[in-house]
Amino acid sequence: MDNKTENDDDNAGIDVILTDDVEKGPHCVHGPTLLFEKVCRGEKGRRFYACSACRDRKDCNFFQWEDEKVSEARRLAREAENRSKRPSFSHLEYCTRFRTFVSLSLEEKRFCQDCELLLLPGEHEDHSSHASRTVTTAELRRPSMLLRPLDNKKSNAQFLFTDRSSHFLLETLAALGYRKLLCVGTPRLQELIKLRNLEHPSDPIRSLLLDMDFRYAQFYSQEEFSHYNMFNHHFFDGQAPRALLQTFLTESGGGKAVMVADPPFGGLVKPLANSFSLISRMWRKAQNSDNGIPDMPMIWIFPYFFEPRILECLPCLTMLDYQVDYDNHPLYKHGKTGRKRSPVRIFTNISPTDFVLPEEEGYRFCSVCQRFVWLLNKHCDQCNICPSKVEVHRLKFRFLPHTTFTLDPSLSVQDGREWKHCSACRKCVKPSWRHCRACGRCALPDHPCGAAEGRRGCFSCGSLEHKHRACPHKDSPRLRSDTKRSVGNISRPPSLKPQTKAKSGAAHTVQKRKKR
Repeated sequence: MDNKTENDDDNAGIDVILTDDVEKGPHCVHGPTLLFEKVCRGEKGRRFYACSACRDRKDCNFFQWEDEKVSEARRLAREAENRSKRPSFSHLEYCTRFRTFVSLSLEEKRFCQDCELLLLPGEHEDHSSHASRTVTTAELRRPSMLLRPLDNKKSNAQFLFTDRSSHFLLETLAALGYRKLLCVGTPRLQELIKLRNLEHPSDPIRSLLLDMDFRYAQFYSQEEFSHYNMFNHHFFDGQAPRALLQTFLTESGGGKAVMVADPPFGGLVKPLANSFSLISRMWRKAQNSDNGIPDMPMIWIFPYFFEPRILECLPCLTMLDYQVDYDNHPLYKHGKTGRKRSPVRIFTNISPTDFVLPEEEGYRFCSVCQRFVWLLNKHCDQCNICPSKVEVHRLKFRFLPHTTFTLDPSLSVQDGREWKHCSACRKCVKPSWRHCRACGRCALPDHPCGAAEGRRGCFSCGSLEHKHRACPHKDSPRLRSDTKRSVGNISRPPSLKPQTKAKSGAAHTVQKRKKR
């Protein structure tokens, strides 16, 4: 079996291991769990299963060692718990309810805001103590504005495209001839497609929404929505949605298909790339003849600072300068309403030349690169690229499972200023960076170097030349450290929090005074 690993944070020492069939592993309420390995410097790692979707054990406390024997009673209890957390209705039942709902008068169309449920007349009394409201036909066509966005940043936070970004994506793809849009985690785009079809019934675009949020099953048919987990490529309703997706991806009569995915920013790149690759494989299988394109046309929307990891997994993708923004995100908004320019970009295997970025929003065409770039992104003749990126505040994300990843402190607000070429590094760098001879690279003038760099070495062999995921010895047994540690039959998960030096009583006193 070909196993693929990813270290989600080099300082955390956690690898995710992707196997050929994740469905064979234990399941939690979010579907098949992912296999992880805790990597400790100088010690042999131990593998365990944890939730694929939640990054905090308070949201999903599933944990199981890979070599742990699970009793029948515990297995049955786990299955019962998973069933108890399933939606109240099946997708088919939701569809039947929706057909009844749309036939009601306006006064009878009630939506329970506490339960996030479209109510039928016989259910009004049961929800009389809840906050409810009437729903118009126009609101039923925009469920993302009717439903309350999930806001748990450690598990299922929902940030929704602005209409500006949604219209740009839809109009661009429609102009390129795509008539089938697979919307993975993009409910706002799904809505605009259906609204466009009402305005242009002679040139419809088919769409299928794959999303973790089962609430959308209330508004869309089984041909328009599937309850789906993009971190493990799991369809919650069994094989029927898989067959539906296979049929949807079949291109006939000139109906070209494209995938648009907007994953949670805290998600691990490799599990996401693996799911998208599996969808691309389904697309290739669905074609009757070889059209010469090895991969499904794809748009992956993610922050620009994940570019190295994304390209490591899917080297066919290219990052565009277009800034994608969101209605309900405090930072990632366009123009003066947002606090900072959005760091979210489009990664695509569609030719960048095909994307015409709006000049009125600050983009220009680079005749050398033959693509649109940010207005202040100046072309470098030595690198032969337009290298600048719009930087943002130092950000902090929590990664699967229960570990913390902090961006490089050198990431500061630069608003796309012209970068400079470093002849020693043979690449363009941020204008505030200087070349450090001790580190052999460019960095901020006050960056930690020398001995401090030793903390970033390889967990397996201790080398400073590479990280653990690039170590040639990572698959061989690791040397034990001098300090003996008895593992034994551990019944609780290991602490994944980085150890910090204990503070003295005086230090605590000083800290309390500062808080005052």
